[in-house]
Amino acid sequence: MKTNILILPIIGILSFLPFGREPYPIDGYEESGIRRLKRLQLVVEGTIKDSKPVPGALLSIKDIKLNLRDGIKLSSIPPEDAKLQKSINGLFAGLDPHYSISVLDITAGKDLRYASRKEQSQYQPGSVGKLCVLAAFFTEIQKIYPASFAKRQELMRNRKVLAGKWAMHDSHTVPFFEPESNSFKKRTVVESDVFSLYEWLDHMLSVSNNGAASVVWRETVLMRAFGKDYPTLSQEKADEYFKSTPKAALSELGMNVVNEPLRKLGITENEWRLGSFFTRGAGSYIPAKGGSTGTTAGVMKFLIHMEGGLIVDPESSLEMKRLMYLTDRRIRYGAAPALSTAALYFKSGSLYQCTKEEGFSCGKYMGNVNNYMNSVAIIEHTDGTKYIVVLMSNVLKKNSASDHAALAASIDRIVRQ
Repeated sequence: MKTNILILPIIGILSFLPFGREPYPIDGYEESGIRRLKRLQLVVEGTIKDSKPVPGALLSIKDIKLNLRDGIKLSSIPPEDAKLQKSINGLFAGLDPHYSISVLDITAGKDLRYASRKEQSQYQPGSVGKLCVLAAFFTEIQKIYPASFAKRQELMRNRKVLAGKWAMHDSHTVPFFEPESNSFKKRTVVESDVFSLYEWLDHMLSVSNNGAASVVWRETVLMRAFGKDYPTLSQEKADEYFKSTPKAALSELGMNVVNEPLRKLGITENEWRLGSFFTRGAGSYIPAKGGSTGTTAGVMKFLIHMEGGLIVDPESSLEMKRLMYLTDRRIRYGAAPALSTAALYFKSGSLYQCTKEEGFSCGKYMGNVNNYMNSVAIIEHTDGTKYIVVLMSNVLKKNSASDHAALAASIDRIVRQ
């Protein structure tokens, strides 16, 4: 087993090396303590019978790398590529005007190519905003152990924290797996649930659990407030802090914690910001402030910096990318069959709102007031093609998931031509 590289939602037996496969299982559970990964290893091995991940989800940890660190270096959005721009424009000729997109081809050995459409149009980011929480978490934990990434990892693996009212309420289920007995179930989070920081991060990204995102955000606030005392912070002291601190001060601190890392990356307030927690339970502790918004340009800047190892430090940027590696079910943009053999680093988000309208029946992801659906994807094909896509839409009265998947197939074809 490899022990010099860490974890995350990565299992795997795939190897793109010409000399065959590594011994299985390779990596995941032993390093991170994310129990979901242990079960995935056993599923792929055949010990547990369940649906196996698609081929692109079987990448090994050692194969996950930052694409803009060596050879190609980039810290901002490059100029538009005329040919790629023309092809991207053609995709939206017959679609609803409420679509925005940014596409960046970062295939090694080729010129960087960028194209966009309405890249500064603002959308409610929904769960894509969890990437802001991810960056904030790694920003604050670095301050606790600035000289040792290994100690940060140890804290993430060993510190267990309670869900509490912060995680209430969310319909997204999370996995519960016990390696000793191989017992497994999925259910929604309850107040008494306890997970490690690593597992809360995994729940936040792999199944987009809103309660997990609020818990991670809460712990990030506590890291800022208690600094080097955070690793030994008791539940009682944490509860007392939120009880005794004025809500206005908590709101100011909570929003600063998640938005300051974005400003350091050159992402403006109008390009991307968070203004509220992901659950009502968390909002009862830390009130919303300033509203949330996102643009494809803002998110693209974020991903460029991550691929360049520029969010906190290279180790943190790589760990963030590993956490984004999708081994769970692929949805929306990620559901395109053309991407099944590609490694996919992914986050999707949605938010819809309905009002009474004669002749219209509101459905899930079919809002008639707002109907935001956003997809963030880094795609890495086995032939070396690598590119980044940020897609945002607000198409009313229609579930845009199938359109996102169709666009994914078309964009993939264009980039690979």
